[in-house]
Amino acid sequence: MSDADRDLHRVRVPDDLAALHYPQPLHDEPEFIVRNVWRQFAGWYDGNPAHLKPATDEQLAAELAALSGDAQVLADRALELARAGSHRLVCHLAQLAGDASPDDTAVHTARAEVYALRAAQERSTMSTGIFTWAEAESRGVLAGTDAMTERGVGRRLRS
Repeated sequence: MSDADRDLHRVRVPDDLAALHYPQPLHDEPEFIVRNVWRQFAGWYDGNPAHLKPATDEQLAAELAALSGDAQVLADRALELARAGSHRLVCHLAQLAGDASPDDTAVHTARAEVYALRAAQERSTMSTGIFTWAEAESRGVLAGTDAMTERGVGRRLRS
């Protein structure tokens, strides 16, 4: 585990501060601040040598899908874990499935559900927005449109 990853998962807001009304993570979250501090003072390298000169997300996804059987296996496992409440891990699996099989409607049906479940668990606007956008991206694949259309952004901009 890299130092950045360890710090990200170890930092917690003290209970007495977390109980106060005004510092609630409504827009940003403590772990996002940890990432920003790490980048500010340690640079872009997070200590994981695989991140130094990585393969593309699509290459990694295709290889992991091949090792597991196919992208649908990753998507099905993501849904299983999401329904059990393991939300951090499921996003990796759902994303890998979508990257490995970008046009597969069954994969994107599962990916959309995973991200919808994840968005429903979030409190901050940043996390909710990003996970909702990811859901809309997969719904766009299903509808033959795009995430902006699925989120209704085009309609609001034209109005």
